Amino acid sequence: MKNLTYIEIQEEIKKLQKQANEIRAKEIADIIADIKVKIQLYGITEKDLGFGEKQKKTIFPPLYKKDNRTWSGRGRQPGG
Repeated sequence: MKNLTYIEIQEEIKKLQKQANEIRAKEIADIIADIKVKIQLYGITEKDLGFGEKQKKTIFPPLYKKDNRTWSGRGRQPGG
């Protein structure tokens, strides 16, 4: 490899990054197509994959109470 200048190396990096992005996009498209086929073949649903389900928010009972303010011991304490 010949001695390259900083600018030449930066240009080479740009070319390689463009090439890498193109290859990645093609690979992703191929993977998505394969996944779609398998989902249809096996009848996999969003629920099977854990999508579409809302996370249940855990509510902690108040541990501290002062006047009309309560605090569960998590997060910021009520001011004042």
